[in-house]
Amino acid sequence: MSENIHLERDGRIATITLDKPKRHNAMDASMWQGIGDLMQECDGDAELRCVIIRGAGGKAFSAGADIAEFENERRDKAHALDYGVIVENGVGWIARCRHPVIAQIDGLCVGGGLGVASACDLRVCGESSRFGVPVKRLGLVEAHNEVAPLVHKFGANIALEILLVGDVFPVADAVRMGLVNKVVPDGEVAAAVREMAEKIVEGAPLSARWHKKFIHRLLDPAPLTAEELDEGWDCYDTEDYKIGVKAFLAKQTPEFVGR
Repeated sequence: MSENIHLERDGRIATITLDKPKRHNAMDASMWQGIGDLMQECDGDAELRCVIIRGAGGKAFSAGADIAEFENERRDKAHALDYGVIVENGVGWIARCRHPVIAQIDGLCVGGGLGVASACDLRVCGESSRFGVPVKRLGLVEAHNEVAPLVHKFGANIALEILLVGDVFPVADAVRMGLVNKVVPDGEVAAAVREMAEKIVEGAPLSARWHKKFIHRLLDPAPLTAEELDEGWDCYDTEDYKIGVKAFLAKQTPEFVGR
């Protein structure tokens, strides 16, 4: 595991920190591998109910892939393909993790950093945050799997604007594009994310996991199978459903157990 990425647990909330602030938390190969490993670890922990991804230092969520590695790690197509597998695994596990994932965005969120944030389920940023994927300046192309989160979450029109224009743009544009769920004053991002995470934790964890699973599945145009349609009604046989209804009728706060 890279020393530049680490996981902390606080009750039912886990926080993954990209920790290379002197390089705006730019992601090297070990960090891409690390985020995949840590997200997979979180997915396997049934006691968790929410995961937060943040950047250290307060000035950047992440500047994306570390360009200093490119001469070696991406010096030709063969090496870039190998590197791409590591990146895809890292970003892919954010989507595959059963728990809701929030991106806590302070400052810069560009390139692969925006890819990571796009793969998260919710995004909260500060007023001075900036976004973009200016790969046109490097002669790079976002491969299909790299651009997929942008297209699936925000649409082809937005993805084309981000990639073809290539600007690093302010929060106002991010809001117009629908890239972020909430904007708060700088310095209040962590508190706003924590509040959002606590609201997720209060709910039935199976409900959150099923909703994430179903919504991601609906991005796939393939017809739903009979088994998939049937799963939409499984919640009625859970203990949490009985707990939730009973607590509602008694005007009490439910204590969900995840079963």
